[in-house]
Amino acid sequence: MNVEVITKEDLQAFRMQLLEDIKSLLQQGRDTSLGHIEGYKTANVRKILGCSVNKLVSLRVARKIRTKKIGGTVYYNKEDVKRLVEEGF
Repeated sequence: MNVEVITKEDLQAFRMQLLEDIKSLLQQGRDTSLGHIEGYKTANVRKILGCSVNKLVSLRVARKIRTKKIGGTVYYNKEDVKRLVEEGF
C-alpha cells in the first residue's frame, strides 16, 4: 500500500493554481458576454435623443426601439437609436 504525503506547501501551490484557473475562466466569460453587447445604456440614449426616461419606456412599449436587458442594465439597439435620430426625433 503506497502512502503519499501532502504537505502544506503542496496544498498552498494547489490553491494558487486553482485560483488562477478560476480567474482565467471568469475573465473569458466576461470577455465573451460583454463583447457582444451592441447597444447604448439608458443615460446615453437620453443624451442622444434628448428625452426623458418615460419617453424611452413609451418607445420600448411601442416597439420603436429594441432593448436587451443584461444583469439589470437595459441596452438600447444602436441601429434603432440611429434611425430615430435620422427621422428627426
